[in-house]
Amino acid sequence: MSGDISRTARRLAHRGPQQWIAAGAGLAGLLLVSACSGGGGGAAAAPRAAAHQPATTVTITSGNVTFSSAAGAAGPTVHAAGSARSATQLDTRPDLGVQVTAQHGTLTAVTVRNAAGQPLPGSYGGGSGSWRTTWALAPAQAYQVTATAVNSKHRQTVINATFRTFRPVHSIIASTTMIPHETYGVGMPIMISFSRPVQDRAAVERSLEITSSKPVAGAWYWMNRETVWFRPRQYWPAHTRVRFTAHLAGVQVAPGVYGRADLSQAFRIGNSLIVVANTATHYMKVWWKGRPIGNWPISTGRPGMDTANGRYLSFAMANPVDMNSATIGIPPGSPGYYNELVYDAVQFTDSGTYIHSAPWSVGEQGIVNVSHGCVNVGPANAVWYYAHSMLGDPISVVGSPLPGTWNNGWTIYFLGWHKLLAGSATGDAVLASASGSRFVPASSLPSPTKTGSASPVQITRLAPN
Repeated sequence: MSGDISRTARRLAHRGPQQWIAAGAGLAGLLLVSACSGGGGGAAAAPRAAAHQPATTVTITSGNVTFSSAAGAAGPTVHAAGSARSATQLDTRPDLGVQVTAQHGTLTAVTVRNAAGQPLPGSYGGGSGSWRTTWALAPAQAYQVTATAVNSKHRQTVINATFRTFRPVHSIIASTTMIPHETYGVGMPIMISFSRPVQDRAAVERSLEITSSKPVAGAWYWMNRETVWFRPRQYWPAHTRVRFTAHLAGVQVAPGVYGRADLSQAFRIGNSLIVVANTATHYMKVWWKGRPIGNWPISTGRPGMDTANGRYLSFAMANPVDMNSATIGIPPGSPGYYNELVYDAVQFTDSGTYIHSAPWSVGEQGIVNVSHGCVNVGPANAVWYYAHSMLGDPISVVGSPLPGTWNNGWTIYFLGWHKLLAGSATGDAVLASASGSRFVPASSLPSPTKTGSASPVQITRLAPN
């Protein structure tokens, strides 16, 4: 036996540093087995065979920090850490997340936990040869990673790493004016605002996730540098449960500016209520729960005060509303001045256009336009409409000589599908389902189904790209 060992030592003398490591592992295994088995010839064959199958090398990369397991250690399981200083390693690129790779083997388990012990979501790639976190890492947080891999000889490699993400000097937060767990209409957009301008809009878009109990296709649209909205291609299916999450923490939105925290909120879509008011015919068609239920006589804006065309959404309701013509430039003492309480009022433009009860114009409704710009309906119809309305209900106006004005209210449906996509930083559509959302090429989507709820509206003034 001593002769075998000396011959092995002589062979090592002619090898390079990497060969020394691999052969040294085989020599250690040889010595270990000899001590346990009494030096039988058969026992020495296993370590020599194992030397031809190197142990899996596992590498953990988090931003600028890298940890790697020891190569070729003896025994059935290898435990390794990145370095003796791993607890003090500082990751200055939390936006890159964590990536784990395996060489000479496949990953069987990867866990990344934050300081609270919560696991971070991630996914495998390359036939289980790699794994990465789904989202960025939160700034100023400690993380622990444990990864297990196995080679073709069923030898395991386990690596543990601990590090901390840095605290950026400049940060950004997300917010929304949407009410948590509120019920909204089928046209409701998801609206997210940021505390400072966003430069890398694509990075922010990729951090936004939508969970929808019913499948829906749509797109994100940047209203300006600090606000992004999501809108379905058509409308939400009724009674859809929706949650949106801005996984903003750790995302680099501009050089040196990182997201401070995530934002998550849930809401629900109620019954479908859609109206189309025709200023030329003086009637308003009403769809309730997907079925036409009425064609109500109305009176809209008189000539010179025309109700503008557009695909609007309701965004405020009040009963009553104090309507004062001074707010639209007709002061007291001027011809046409008014100041009165209006009941069952549903607002759909910032400039003060409502659908509301108008008992004083019942004789003109269905015949002529006499209002100051609002959609007048009879008291009984107004009561029903107000009682069934929710914020985010679609309200379309057609037949008017006056084009609608972009951003005068929630005008996101002024945009056709292609203009909506043009306002996305990624240019992709979003498919949302109960398992989350993903970006897909818009060309991969089937043609939309044409229904009464998506009545075409002639819009002559659209949003700028």
